Amino acid sequence: MTTAQDWIDGARPRTLWTSVSPVAVGSAAAGALGAFRPLPALLALVVGLALQIASNYANDYADGVRGTDVNRVGPSRLVASGRARPSVVKRAAYIASGIGALAGLALCAVSGQWWLIVVGGLAIPAAWAYTATSNPYGYRGWGEAVVWIFFGPVALLGTMFTQAGTITWWAVVASASVGLYAVALLMVNNIRDIEGDALAGKRTLAVRLGDHRVRRLFAFVVLAPVAGAILVGLAMPWAMLGALLALPSLIVAVTVWVGASGVALKPVFLGLSAMGMAYGILLTIGIALG
Repeated sequence: MTTAQDWIDGARPRTLWTSVSPVAVGSAAAGALGAFRPLPALLALVVGLALQIASNYANDYADGVRGTDVNRVGPSRLVASGRARPSVVKRAAYIASGIGALAGLALCAVSGQWWLIVVGGLAIPAAWAYTATSNPYGYRGWGEAVVWIFFGPVALLGTMFTQAGTITWWAVVASASVGLYAVALLMVNNIRDIEGDALAGKRTLAVRLGDHRVRRLFAFVVLAPVAGAILVGLAMPWAMLGALLALPSLIVAVTVWVGASGVALKPVFLGLSAMGMAYGILLTIGIALG
């Protein structure tokens, strides 16, 4: 029998900050222009969390029925471990998608930005197509790019636009930086699972680039948000608070660069989660302070 804790674990709560951070920073950016609106902010948060959870359940379902989670090093999944039937996990993904779609429609109505339906029309299929289609982009090395787009610019700038009706250059830089932390989280998972994914036929970015090159790219992805915070700070000086993560970012980058693998990457994953949350908080506070 699937327990409530199983469903919580299946939603991957340690990664959900990747939906919260862009909404928080985007709302702070709108507030910096004197345009913060709590209802659109709340609806944007529901959209982000619902679609991320939908994607996580869809990924669990798809990898489970394909058998590609058998050789994974990380936490066990609902379907692969036998804790839930595939059809039930698939239904949970549909329900989460429906919640996200309804919240998205409400956000369009409240903000008056009905063209955002087009964005939602791309975001929902993207949540499923990562692994839950016959030709998943996550198996072709495009996962990181799509994650950056939707957890960075789309989420942050979309949140800002639904409240302020405009975006700024420094918000664009902030969106790129916030999205990179979500990319880093996916990358460390794919670096950890590189051998198992290769055996299962999953051509993730890590598999395509190879162990050596993907670790170098990871270092850039982890360190770039520090530079991003400094750039945002040119317009919003307090945003340079994000640069406080320079040292932990360097430590994480070096740890992966020198070859940490398998279970040795678990502390890196946990550290990245803490850093990503901290970066979002610091950037939110910094932009709010101006």
